[in-house]
Amino acid sequence: MGSTAVVVGGGIGGLATAIGLRRIGWDVTVVERTSELADAGAGISLAANGVRALDELGVGQVVRDASRGQYTGGTRTPKGGWLTRMDGAVLEKAVGTPILGIPRSTLHRLLCEALPAAALLIGSEAGAVRQVGPSTVRVDCGDTVLDADLVVAADGIGSKVRSFLFPAHPGPVHSGSTVLRAITEQAVELRTDFELTWGRGAEFGHIAFRDKRAEWHAVLNLPAGTRFADPLTELRRRFRDWHDPIPMLLHAARPAAVLHHDVAEIRTPLPSYTTGRIALLGDAAHAMTPNLGQGACQALEDAITLTAALAAEPTVEAALARYDHERRPRSQAVARAARQAGRMGQQLSHPLAVALRNTTMRLTPSGAAARMILRHHSWVPPQLH
Repeated sequence: MGSTAVVVGGGIGGLATAIGLRRIGWDVTVVERTSELADAGAGISLAANGVRALDELGVGQVVRDASRGQYTGGTRTPKGGWLTRMDGAVLEKAVGTPILGIPRSTLHRLLCEALPAAALLIGSEAGAVRQVGPSTVRVDCGDTVLDADLVVAADGIGSKVRSFLFPAHPGPVHSGSTVLRAITEQAVELRTDFELTWGRGAEFGHIAFRDKRAEWHAVLNLPAGTRFADPLTELRRRFRDWHDPIPMLLHAARPAAVLHHDVAEIRTPLPSYTTGRIALLGDAAHAMTPNLGQGACQALEDAITLTAALAAEPTVEAALARYDHERRPRSQAVARAARQAGRMGQQLSHPLAVALRNTTMRLTPSGAAARMILRHHSWVPPQLH
């Protein structure tokens, strides 16, 4: 009888892990409580490290075919001046791929299609997860009980499994920001593939997609729980004097399409990503702010690293020890860098501090800026044998 695993959570990290485990001969069941993603109306940028992980999982090309390369754009001021310019061709030459822009729902669908329907237990919520023997972990799913050699908890930032494994850990905390975002109803004319605009305590950005629609996002410094009676009208008011194409993008979305989420993160690092034969992965292990665009990429790194360790090591325990050793330092370092990027970027609000940052960015040589990006993008996945 082959090895068995239960993956709790059917998001990007969970599905990628299931694909990887099946490629090395494991029997996998993915348990997902919802039938529709809460952030299906959002977009995602995939950097080279995430794309390489998808390649190793055998789904890189289908994702490329559904994506748009991010070749042009950069960071701007509200009046439209450029702080930095992005040259996607230079980045592609350095790491083999440009950053890819894709609707999150499309990426999720492509990952689902790489798995047999029988492997997906949709609309079933995982309850208690406990190790019931030296080599058996049990997951309660309502009237169904699943026993497996391994459980991978990819159940997101509010992970119940993490809370069970580390009850003293404070869990996620509010970053100080909230994000509103939507995908335009129809195609829009954009001069760039990707932009960020930084004001005082506010950010607006867009990602262009292959079908010429775009996702826009607005990030604001606000207390957790702040909500607007009419979010789209509020954003049009706040950003009415910002440069084109920001007003146009805000008028190209339906009010009902706007998503609003507080930005939370795991600020206190976990002491381990594993306990017994249970592994934490993705946001459940290291939820980070989106300022580096690395959240999904780090989950994909987790998936391929865990898979490779299970393929190479003689026991599950040895594989999980290797996974924790390889992933915890890097992912926690990326989370710290993302937090710092937010504090020096979107969250910065004092006029003098904003002016100093803008001057520094304008004077930073393009080569130095590229090296900062490559520090995160240049990761190479282990090969599956």
